[in-house]
Amino acid sequence: MVSQKVVIKNPTGLHLRPAGILCKEAMQFKSLITFSYWGNTANAKSVLSVLGACVKCGDEIEINCDGEDEEEALKALVEAVESGLGE
Repeated sequence: MVSQKVVIKNPTGLHLRPAGILCKEAMQFKSLITFSYWGNTANAKSVLSVLGACVKCGDEIEINCDGEDEEEALKALVEAVESGLGE
């Protein structure tokens, strides 16, 4: 299992469009991909789970990847978040 903390840079946080982009990116990998925020864990492959986390701009999340392609998954998701998730 690998993990890394990253700060959400989107001005409006993880609303529907960036949440969808995050999920689409996560679904490309076989690993279990979650993120932790304020003691809660969200499934990065579920739009509803991501939206339910209520992550705002400037919040720090910890992305966790566990599985056969965990390193590649973590790298791709961190890059996606740092690039602004399409915004």
